[in-house]
Amino acid sequence: MFSLGSSHNYHFYRKSCDMRKSFNGLSGLVKNELNREPTSGDVFVFLNRNRTHLKLLHWERGGFVLYYKRLERGSFTPPVIREDQTSFTWTQLVLMIEGITVEKSVQKLRYSH
Repeated sequence: MFSLGSSHNYHFYRKSCDMRKSFNGLSGLVKNELNREPTSGDVFVFLNRNRTHLKLLHWERGGFVLYYKRLERGSFTPPVIREDQTSFTWTQLVLMIEGITVEKSVQKLRYSH
């Protein structure tokens, strides 16, 4: 079951990733290169060099979940985030996965508590 949503924190690994890596290899990248804890419940996003393969690593209660998507045509466009950050939003992830590029957007104010 796909259990990701807007309540999660998303982190993008900026370097290209060897897609042969699985749970342990990706967890090592999270810990050693992103300086984050892989079991935090955050979601970590990886792309290969050609940006045709995408993996999401997520810790859920009881273990890791790995989501993997390979495009037959086209490529993923990474989210636009500041150079010193890795965090991005659920909306940016969905747009990236769906291949939608937003030229201009305005986020309306919403109540949050």
